[in-house]
Amino acid sequence: MDKNKVNLIDPDVNFIQDNDRVMREHSQNISKAFLDDLKDTRNQTSNVPSGDFLRVASIPTVVAEKWMREGFNLWEASGSEIVKRLKNENLDYFLATEKRI
Repeated sequence: MDKNKVNLIDPDVNFIQDNDRVMREHSQNISKAFLDDLKDTRNQTSNVPSGDFLRVASIPTVVAEKWMREGFNLWEASGSEIVKRLKNENLDYFLATEKRI
């Protein structure tokens, strides 16, 4: 995988009919290469100065949409709130740094 090329996988939306109800299901394929890249990035950041910008996490669209439905606005939350939520939901493999936020 080319490190300079980002391969984003669009989320899928499916509609399921159950008797008289129609339900919407959101899913997104998260590749092993994506998770491996995050792990490499996370491991490399522990000994490198961060400067003004630090990649904290890469959160898939379906997770961001789920959080918005639950009332957690990812775009208004602080970095520490996002990290705490990822860890609380056992999604810390989406973290891109080991540094304290």
